[in-house]
Amino acid sequence: MTVAVLTDSTSYLPTGLAARHGIHVVALRVSLGQRLGRDTVDVGPADVTAALADPSTAVGTSRPAPAEFTARYRELLDGGASEVVSIHLSRRLSGTWEAARIAADDFDPGLVRVVDSRSTGMGLGFAVLAAARAAAAGCLGAQVEDAAAKVAARSRVFFCVDSLEHLRRGGRIGAATAWLGSALAVKPVLHVTDGLIEPLEKVRTAARAMTRLVELAAQAAGSGPAELAVHHLGAADRAEELVHRLAAQLPAAEPCLLSEVGAVLGAHAGPGLLGVVVVPPA
Repeated sequence: MTVAVLTDSTSYLPTGLAARHGIHVVALRVSLGQRLGRDTVDVGPADVTAALADPSTAVGTSRPAPAEFTARYRELLDGGASEVVSIHLSRRLSGTWEAARIAADDFDPGLVRVVDSRSTGMGLGFAVLAAARAAAAGCLGAQVEDAAAKVAARSRVFFCVDSLEHLRRGGRIGAATAWLGSALAVKPVLHVTDGLIEPLEKVRTAARAMTRLVELAAQAAGSGPAELAVHHLGAADRAEELVHRLAAQLPAAEPCLLSEVGAVLGAHAGPGLLGVVVVPPA
């Protein structure tokens, strides 16, 4: 019997990676006007980009219900898993962790372990991959949980957006900062720290923002074999350029993963999002 690893759709693992590692995914919910769907399943990046461009379309997101987590945990345990380790985006950004924790209480203590990654995107995804590798190696649930928590604690997430307005609307960042960024026509550079999205600095151009992402990633990675990922929304060419620049700047790093974020992060960050996730070596 093995430990099952489950996460939510905001890990935004590159296509096929979850299946290759036996990772199970519960999707968050997205509303685009009257259309309701599941993040990365029914609603993709192009859908949310089009919706955000239409002022008449309200875009919203919500957590899965605890009952959905209960059903998935039961399915995994009945299917032969000895334990479940459930790893999710920061509880300070979403109620998803809380829904998973409520569901875990329906089972005997220790059967379901719920981890707050205190991050999102591949900041979450790298923790999930670490858990999957530990589970595949035959580790017990506590060891799988520990593997995820250690990688999550080391991960750094940096990103730039065209405007802070979408983050302000979603309540993910202060209104005053959103107004200031718009007023000065700057490119905000942000990071995830202590489970929250916080402003890091302001730069004047998109080119300078990309340069800062490379510099910040290099500082975070150090000289060892760091893990890297690049995210974007509707900015494929810039994301490819960022991957190439990171490879040149960090030759000792692992090959950089690339994925476009889905509707949940896209709804809050907006089109033009460009980000980098770094996990320095232990």
